[in-house]
Amino acid sequence: MKAATWQSRLRPAAICLAMGLSGGTAPAGAPDAPAAAPLLDTGLPAGLPQLPALGEAMQPDPRTGLALNGFDPVSYRLGGGPVAGRPDCELIHDGIVWRFASAANRAAFREAPAVYAPAFAGFDPTGVAEGVAVENDPGRFAVVGTRLYLFRSEENRARFLREPSLRDAAEARWSAVRRSVAAR
Repeated sequence: MKAATWQSRLRPAAICLAMGLSGGTAPAGAPDAPAAAPLLDTGLPAGLPQLPALGEAMQPDPRTGLALNGFDPVSYRLGGGPVAGRPDCELIHDGIVWRFASAANRAAFREAPAVYAPAFAGFDPTGVAEGVAVENDPGRFAVVGTRLYLFRSEENRARFLREPSLRDAAEARWSAVRRSVAAR
């Protein structure tokens, strides 16, 4: 495979690595990420923090059937906020249609969907922390470490970022919330 192809696939992962090591969110218009770390057998860069738990299947929009209302999940990691995906750059993953702004973003997602899919299947983590599945607004988000979180409101987002204990509470209650969603 050509070096340019590998670089285009590794750049989003390297950004995630840089964000994870800094413990924060990627600033808008972040400069190019540092060179990627050597690859492990999993195909992910070395040194990534904990990845999303298994079973976090994304919930599609009930009207369109699209994940993230058609926003490109990789674009959340590239600075500048979410970008609408294109119908000609779609991928079906776990039975849900995901759209991407470019073929490179689609390829990055295909290689590591757990890195780019939102935590808690896209439900607002403040609701999950309280034991309920609360729908999100894909324009309200935060990338913390390597995880993408989506929120219903700016108040929920600010609270989540201000109170780290909410992450632990959401993690603890996620399996019960996930079962309640599956039972619907």
